Amino acid sequence: MYRNLEECIIDLEKNGHLVRIQEEVDPYLEMAAIHLKTYEVGGPALLFENVKGSKYRAVSNLFGTIERSKFIFRDTLEPVQDIIALRNDPMMALKNPLKHIKTGFSASTALPAKKSGLPAGMQEINLTDIPSIQHWPMDGGGFITLPQVYSEDPEKPGIMNSNLGMYRVQLDGNEYEENKEIGLHYQIHRGIGIHQDKAVKKGEPLKVSIFIGGPPAHTLSAVMPLPEGLSEMTFAGLLAGRRFRYSYVDGFCVSHDADFVITGEIHPGETKPEGPFGDHLGYYSLTHDFPLMKIHKVYARTNAILPFTVVGRPPQEDTSFGDLIHELTGNAIKQEVPGVKEVHAVDAAGVHPLLFAIGSERYTPYQKVKQPAEILTIANRILGTGQLSLAKYLFITAEEDRPLDTHQEADFLTYILERIDLHRDLHFQTNTTIDTLDYSGTGLNTGSKVIFAAYGDQKRDLCKEVPEALGELRNVQHSKLVMPGVVAVQASTFKDYPSAQEELNEISQAIQAKGSIPTCPLIILCDDSAFMSESISNFLWATFTRSNPSHDIYGVNSYYENKHWGCDNLIIDARIKTHHAPPLIADAAVEKNIERFFVEGASLNGLKM
Repeated sequence: MYRNLEECIIDLEKNGHLVRIQEEVDPYLEMAAIHLKTYEVGGPALLFENVKGSKYRAVSNLFGTIERSKFIFRDTLEPVQDIIALRNDPMMALKNPLKHIKTGFSASTALPAKKSGLPAGMQEINLTDIPSIQHWPMDGGGFITLPQVYSEDPEKPGIMNSNLGMYRVQLDGNEYEENKEIGLHYQIHRGIGIHQDKAVKKGEPLKVSIFIGGPPAHTLSAVMPLPEGLSEMTFAGLLAGRRFRYSYVDGFCVSHDADFVITGEIHPGETKPEGPFGDHLGYYSLTHDFPLMKIHKVYARTNAILPFTVVGRPPQEDTSFGDLIHELTGNAIKQEVPGVKEVHAVDAAGVHPLLFAIGSERYTPYQKVKQPAEILTIANRILGTGQLSLAKYLFITAEEDRPLDTHQEADFLTYILERIDLHRDLHFQTNTTIDTLDYSGTGLNTGSKVIFAAYGDQKRDLCKEVPEALGELRNVQHSKLVMPGVVAVQASTFKDYPSAQEELNEISQAIQAKGSIPTCPLIILCDDSAFMSESISNFLWATFTRSNPSHDIYGVNSYYENKHWGCDNLIIDARIKTHHAPPLIADAAVEKNIERFFVEGASLNGLKM
């Protein structure tokens, strides 16, 4: 159990989980590039001891593997899992009272401990003293990527009615006034957004504190999807094995364990451009107006350390975050959505765009034909739950003849495609919300969703090579098999939607003229069929991050009946569109320059590249 970040770093180093980088490193692109290379090969946590332009150190890749994450929380992981399970099912304590004695002792660390004044060794600094790390070439400035953003309910102030969230923080660039302003990026439905809305209605600024560093448990608490009634501050104490210590200074909450604390206010209606930022979908999120935080004071511990991560096309360190969250929450989704057995936000597709789910299908004894029924109601519950509501594509089925695992993506999709009735089993939701970071839709935070609900007996054998009819089409080229039942075809570059509609109509008619192709239910129109078919990961990423269901799904022999759309073969236009955000591309000169850290005699010599 660590009292601070330094203790964690020392422990990781002692046990072979961390490497110190002693050479000077530039926070402009170099630190991020080194992190990405290290994460890619499953390397250690990195302590940057000589950050150019700053006296403070920085650490990254703390949670780079699930094994290291479990090591960090080895003393508290199991008790916290028990407490979360009890929160979901309190009867467990009554059924097994002896088993849960230690849970009661663990819970004693949950209540935050209020102190007075600033903690010893914490002093006021300038915002510009904090290392400003720019991750990708087109980023709008330096960002804090592992912040714990703290706010309180204006109607019910106090730490027990607070929210701790991880919302990225832009330190500089754009129009921000140096040392006086920073940008916060969050959606209005998030905890801090609800607090801000209440503050606006009261006509007063929202006080915000940004904690950076401290025990790793505090960082993880900011991203945990906790059961209703269990606050992030109590969870931070539980996972750290030590009560969260805080005080109020000038009316702002200050964490006594954080390495850095930034305090300030968000005033009603005040925004400035934030971004671009290289994001977790593998593309930039672009510049938009987001809330402006006016700085009150900035504090730092003696010898403070800045933790950071780098996001980009999955998998990245936030993938390991997700794995650890799954370890902790276990079957919480089953409590949240009755009838659901498993929901998997597919990391390879950027998490939010694509969900795979397994539900129950208990209505079938009363049906003459096996078809989706209960799983349709479950699908709507899933798309109305928390961050799952950001999904665009949901593939859902129910187990019948064999167990299924949504994490075996190709096998799960195969099962769906063998059973789906494309005349009946596609259900669209149009003009709705999607992830703010997803630019495949019709505007910021707007797009569509589609449910693929398949259940019943197998309807088809899937093709295991490109059907002859698809290999002979005039308007496409380089047809390649992605997986059984899925073929990628390469077409001309996307121009606009009227042109795409005409183009897809011609392709659909050409396929229809060849005759039925029931073995190939899914056709992907793309810019590069070799890339699309190279791996399941490429297929999942490119298809589901580059398409908006309402605009980019077409069908062979498609039709409407009673407002329901169906077809014989599904075509998804996964080409890059003119309105899409650019993909993340590393700076070649920087990539070449960081090789000096991996040569003989350098800090990272011996790390397998």
